[in-house]
Amino acid sequence: MAERKVKLVTKKNWKQFYETGLLLYINQILHVFGWAIVFEFSDNTKKILSVYPARIKYRGFHEKGAGKSYKKITKYLKKNVDSLLEDCNL
Repeated sequence: MAERKVKLVTKKNWKQFYETGLLLYINQILHVFGWAIVFEFSDNTKKILSVYPARIKYRGFHEKGAGKSYKKITKYLKKNVDSLLEDCNL
């Protein structure tokens, strides 16, 4: 029987990652170690200018921003739960 080829990696861009809400979640983990992933945006167009890892002195996030990110993550999960489950069954 022929083996089915499965695409294991799908390249995404930083905007797609940012829109999932996962940035805050990942940065919460990185903050424990004094690190963060930083997104720089243009003031007028909100276009992503740069993304880079950085050492940071602060820890944690404001409740309002965290709440927004958690809602984005929940929407992402709702929209993608079937494909995420399929991925687990490869």
